[in-house]
Amino acid sequence: MRNEILVTLIVGAAVAAATVALARPLIRRYRRTKLQRAVQRFRFDREHLEAKFFELASQSGKPRGLRWLACDWQNTVRFARDVRSGMLTAFVSVEVRFEAEEGGDMEDVAAVGTIRDACALFHWDGRHWGTGGRALFNMDAHAAMSRLVGQYLPVDLEPSAAREPHLEGR
Repeated sequence: MRNEILVTLIVGAAVAAATVALARPLIRRYRRTKLQRAVQRFRFDREHLEAKFFELASQSGKPRGLRWLACDWQNTVRFARDVRSGMLTAFVSVEVRFEAEEGGDMEDVAAVGTIRDACALFHWDGRHWGTGGRALFNMDAHAAMSRLVGQYLPVDLEPSAAREPHLEGR
């Protein structure tokens, strides 16, 4: 009787170990597929997202005393996950032009017309991309990722990547 219980336990442990060994690659593939779909969705929706960003950013009142004139969107896009929430974020390089608001403090500042480098932020909620119109000024997407290294982890979009440890448990 004891031998039967021992054999059953050993077989059960072997089945459990095999299940875990087979499940990990499947889970990684599932997560990679979800990530690839999110990136494809961003590319598909990008023009609409850029327009929404401009609308919200120009209504924000930031920077104070300046009116948003235009955004010249660059090709550089970097994707990363928020360390705390796991939320996927797109960092997009953009050049922004402003003009001073009439009667404002910035009206006589010569640098107002200078084109500003910025990084626009977009967030994936699991189904849709969105933006709050937030821009990180005086940096492009690469610089933003370097500056925010403790808050965001870059996402490797290469299919040859063996694993993404920062996606584990998400």
